[in-house]
Amino acid sequence: MEEPPDLDPKLLEILVCPLTKAPLRYDREAQELISEEAGLAYPIRDGIPIMLVDEARPLREDEGPLKRLPQP
Repeated sequence: MEEPPDLDPKLLEILVCPLTKAPLRYDREAQELISEEAGLAYPIRDGIPIMLVDEARPLREDEGPLKRLPQP
């Protein structure tokens, strides 16, 4: 199976979440750009980041390095 291509580091430096303007984290395995602040994952298709909120999926509670804590 072919490995997914790496995202250009310079591109990652300039891309931000279109909703919050926060930096994004690259998930190479899932081919997504993660916005922790917005709780969204933007897909990367054929090496092209799709930076549309309508195309992003919501993060699950168990995703991300700062796993979300349940609200009391």
